[in-house]
Amino acid sequence: MRALKAYFRSPAALVGSAILLAVVIMGVGASWFYPGDPLGLAGRPLQWPGANPRFPLGTDSSGRDIAAQLFHGARISLLIGFVATSISVVIGIAIGAVAGFYGGVTDTVLMRVTEAFQTLPNFLLLLVLVAVFGSTIETVTVAIGLVSWPPVARLTRAEFLSLRTREFVQACRVQGLGDVHLILREVLPNALPPVIVYASVVMAVAILLESALAFLQLSDPNVPSWGNLIGLGRNVLRTEWYVSAIPGVAILLTILGVSLVGQGLNDALNPRIASGR
Repeated sequence: MRALKAYFRSPAALVGSAILLAVVIMGVGASWFYPGDPLGLAGRPLQWPGANPRFPLGTDSSGRDIAAQLFHGARISLLIGFVATSISVVIGIAIGAVAGFYGGVTDTVLMRVTEAFQTLPNFLLLLVLVAVFGSTIETVTVAIGLVSWPPVARLTRAEFLSLRTREFVQACRVQGLGDVHLILREVLPNALPPVIVYASVVMAVAILLESALAFLQLSDPNVPSWGNLIGLGRNVLRTEWYVSAIPGVAILLTILGVSLVGQGLNDALNPRIASGR
């Protein structure tokens, strides 16, 4: 309850929550606001925003309603961000927890594996995975999760290294509790706050990575992605710039909302900040 109050006292958290709520409403209500296929032909191509009341945000080079793609694309972006973040956080916590709790050879081996993943930029590794396994939206989402876990693992490991020697952990050892209980019930709950905060960064990066793939025409072309819409507009960028600018602003605001929510979570969950208020 105290953390919740601290969260809502943060102006950044309130602004970020409002932005994310708007994006969620767009995604959830997309089928109600714009029923039918958002990728279907709707009207004359390249109509400017406001030129036709039927298309308040105009149409793209294929004559498809930009507003319909924007609303349905919100659902895709949020789904990719949430699922990819969940995958990366689960993998990162599992590897970081084992490495930090046991230390020694186990820690060395797992951290070398983590460093091997970090040798290549995550976007380059993502390109390799998409080229090998295909570019369906499911494959892209899983691939983003698989390239995003190393920072989570390092953060979790650092928290476990700090917590495993604390008095409450030693007291549980004396009582004869097993390692699984110590990891899952004692250490992990205390290590989660910074991981939860960092998850907002992972989600923002996941949305950006999918948009970058779609812009390069390496994502699923059969879904109304914001990145796909930006990619379609690059051929007419000098004349009908709005085709790329509108989804670009949507991506910018969504990432801003996620980042502000992460800042609010940090203000609420960070004991140093909370104790100073």
